[in-house]
Amino acid sequence: MAINIENTRNYLQAFDFKTLFIEELGWNNAKNKNAFPFSTKDGQYYRKAIAELSGATVYEITNDDGLIPDAKIRDTISKEIQKINFEHILIFIDEKRTQTVWRWIKKQDKKNLPREHYFSAGQTGDLFIGKLAGLMVDISEIENDITITDVAKKIQTALDVERVTKQFFNSYKDQFTEFIKYIDGIDNDADKRWYASVILNRLMFIYFLQKKGFIDNNNQDYLYTKLQATQKQLGTNQYYQTFLKTLFFEGFAKAEPLRNAATNKMLGKIKYLNGGLFLKHKIEEKYPHIAIPDVAFTNLLQTEEPKGLFERFSWSLDDTPGGNDNEINPDVLGYIFEKYINQKAFGAYYTRTEITEYLCEQTVYKLILDAVNETEVAPDLLKKAGLHKLPKAKHYTNISELLLNLDATTCKKLIHGPTAVIPNLSLLDPACGSGAFLVAAMKTLINVYAAILGKIDFLGDKKLLEWKQTIKANHPSINYYIKKQIITNNLYGVDIMEEATEIAKLRLFLALVASANTVEQLEPLPNIDFNIMSGNSLIGLLRVDANQFNKHFATPTSKQPKGKVVQAATLFNAATAQANMFAGEHAKSYQQLINEKEAAVSSYKNAHELGITDLQALRNSIRASEAKANTILNELLQEEFTTLGIKYEQVTWDATKNKEGKPIKRPINQADIAALEP
Repeated sequence: MAINIENTRNYLQAFDFKTLFIEELGWNNAKNKNAFPFSTKDGQYYRKAIAELSGATVYEITNDDGLIPDAKIRDTISKEIQKINFEHILIFIDEKRTQTVWRWIKKQDKKNLPREHYFSAGQTGDLFIGKLAGLMVDISEIENDITITDVAKKIQTALDVERVTKQFFNSYKDQFTEFIKYIDGIDNDADKRWYASVILNRLMFIYFLQKKGFIDNNNQDYLYTKLQATQKQLGTNQYYQTFLKTLFFEGFAKAEPLRNAATNKMLGKIKYLNGGLFLKHKIEEKYPHIAIPDVAFTNLLQTEEPKGLFERFSWSLDDTPGGNDNEINPDVLGYIFEKYINQKAFGAYYTRTEITEYLCEQTVYKLILDAVNETEVAPDLLKKAGLHKLPKAKHYTNISELLLNLDATTCKKLIHGPTAVIPNLSLLDPACGSGAFLVAAMKTLINVYAAILGKIDFLGDKKLLEWKQTIKANHPSINYYIKKQIITNNLYGVDIMEEATEIAKLRLFLALVASANTVEQLEPLPNIDFNIMSGNSLIGLLRVDANQFNKHFATPTSKQPKGKVVQAATLFNAATAQANMFAGEHAKSYQQLINEKEAAVSSYKNAHELGITDLQALRNSIRASEAKANTILNELLQEEFTTLGIKYEQVTWDATKNKEGKPIKRPINQADIAALEP
């Protein structure tokens, strides 16, 4: 029987741990429910047994100060409790019941190793739900007389997690190296390394989902149980080829009615997610015969001893400030990626969350304030208009003042209508790396959205209320909807490393999924392949001369039959045709091509709403058309470099001295421009 996620979350957030253990986890009532005082050299404390199971007891620990003691005192208290009850869980809780530290002692090699976990009011509870699932007792276990040894194993499974920052990275690095060795069918080492990252990224995304209870009716061991089932039904080394590829490209990439019955039976209950993450990667298209044996996945997913890499850690989508570093949350993906990069060579560094959030607040809040603050009308303009004085314009000096004084007019200006401020903000990180600033920018905008949405109910404005009610009626989670709008319409990024942009998109997807409390609240992920792209933002045209572009672009000289599309002059025809837009019968100007491309990308971003199902073809078509246009743009850039007298310094080799010789300057060619990835 699976844990009831909704009930468990409610009890956690209410700090009702007694009911949680008794009603949801299947433990027994404690025999003695009184709070017993006990003294230590650091003062008097109280222990209250709230649940027990076969000799193991859960205690709440409090004191007269109402504060949670420091780590040293908690250690002393653990030793005192151990004298009366060897196997126990301690929940240190403050007087207001807003913060807790859960403590358990692991016994290993005659040593006591403390394992502590922090939980506070305001957190979603994702982390603890994942842990507490391991403490749950099934009725069949009770009927078979569960022993203290069995309970001790349950507690260890739930609470024995390693610290993530170094241990996980080091373990991940070792497994990543091993995983590469198992990949067959890719003959390029760089592509093989990249594909290992693609597969591990997908698996980690699914791991976050399964630990949140969003896969196959709350199967929190989904990936591993399917590995075992595949081996039992089909034999060894069929997991990647038969199951995972079906899960990626059918389960998550297609709505359930579009999958065949055999696929749905094999996968179980899988929510259609879309989002580009589960479209075929360019490496998968380049190498159609990739094979990976089962052992590569067992090393990651195995739930029994020796546990696989992923199973040795606790997974949480909860990124609420105030949590600790014991768990894997989406931020660790950026940390892992940037640790792998040669920092001196690529200039890639891990930026701490508090820094990115501060910088985003300083910029994004100022953008919003500048857009909202009304400009004073000059006296001479007033005189010309026959006016003496207008009401004093509103001027907010900080975001707090703005949000505290929101009225209906300001709310509409911020979020409602085609010219609203926030939906039309475009925030670009030109060297986005693995997305730290983009995630911070998203959180910054969410803070403003949340304040506005909360205020609408009290303003009494009919249009705003109808707008909010429409969102609620059409979307099961308004928080999910708002995050999706921000990711789709506000956030843009570029990075020279394509692997980095893939991590950035993944982190945004995880941040979005984190806002859903139930699987029913999940909607298809946004298509942001053209929001976050790879390329060199330091090289390129500052401005495209449309006339020069048109000269380079092929223009047919003879008239075409009516209705016939000139393919050579319609770069984005294949992409836009799928949305039934912008078919043409003549050569297109640069501006027309830009309009068609934007229409095609808009169709891709809104494919789910438009009923477009073949995203792979649409994305590939846009990219192919972009490649044709880029050839012309590269020619223009080459001409610009030539006009400016910029030459290419060709490296030479001095064989007599066995070292690099003096570079030779030569004219820049198209291959040089393309290699720069402008």
